Amino acid sequence: MQRIRLKLALLALGSSLSLGGLVLAGGAGPVRSTASPIASAAATFSNPVIESDFADPELLRVGKTYYAYSTNAGGVDVPVSSSGDLVNWQALGNALPVLPKWASGGNTWAPSVMAVAGGYRLYFTARHVGSGRQCIGVAASKAPTGPFVSASAAPLVCQLSEGGSIDAQGFTDAGGQHYLYWKGDGNCCNLLTGLWVQRLSPDGLTLSGKPTDLLYNGALWEGNLIEAPSVYRRAGKYYLFYSAAAWDSDTYAVGYAVGNSPSGPFKKSANNPLLVSQGEVAGPGGQGVIEDAGGASWMYYHAWKAGEVGYTTGGVRSLRLDPLKWTNGVPSVKATTRPQLAPARP
Repeated sequence: MQRIRLKLALLALGSSLSLGGLVLAGGAGPVRSTASPIASAAATFSNPVIESDFADPELLRVGKTYYAYSTNAGGVDVPVSSSGDLVNWQALGNALPVLPKWASGGNTWAPSVMAVAGGYRLYFTARHVGSGRQCIGVAASKAPTGPFVSASAAPLVCQLSEGGSIDAQGFTDAGGQHYLYWKGDGNCCNLLTGLWVQRLSPDGLTLSGKPTDLLYNGALWEGNLIEAPSVYRRAGKYYLFYSAAAWDSDTYAVGYAVGNSPSGPFKKSANNPLLVSQGEVAGPGGQGVIEDAGGASWMYYHAWKAGEVGYTTGGVRSLRLDPLKWTNGVPSVKATTRPQLAPARP
């Protein structure tokens, strides 16, 4: 009889285990498993991960810590937060407490932070005092939290003939070469908007070579602009993700193009748009890609809550995170608010 009871107990235990190490015994819900060295294998979360305004986000992993940066909010030019799991975030303050002399405050947008030898570089958009246009600057720090400092008397990129330059993103290729991507702000002046790239010096402070234009708006869903370029390298291909349409509407969405090198040429996907408004999520954009400790890729982005689109409605662009799935080199992602498995922790 004891052997029968023991066998039944073992069978019951085995039926309570799932492939992901989750224990679902008795319908009690997921429980953290100690079987895997990745501590968050059984944790769940729901979007948004930062509920307050956190537009045009940039995420960076340094060791076991993630850092998040956003467009100015609450009187802070470059808000920075930290997290150990991509889900629970702590605000740290202002990564760029002093703007350079060429820039005025209150319009500091879309920061991007890149690691270089000996420190970090912050690329940011700010209002150029001399022209009134938005232009791109660079600042340096030895820590990802800052304070980042820029003593430059002029912007790093300021294409006045293109209406200005915004939405910079630093990218480091597998060989260590740094690149800077950005958007020509042509929609400010009834021009086409283009995405550009140019090589950076090893220290990330100056540009080298000539800029290359990569893509322009033209597809119906893109409306009068494309912006927010972000590049992700996978299996020897370069995926250039971008946002398009009106940022303060539910038509805002994310598309992508694919190339064989950081400088292209890039071809837009026939599957665009990739990420669109869905359910309670409206106007997703300002996207990027980050990998968790298990190597899974996640798309982070900002979005409004449906029915609260635009700042005049009291809405905010909160930070969200969803799995970026791959099928034969083709990405897919859906905006969610339901509970789902959390990223693997470092």
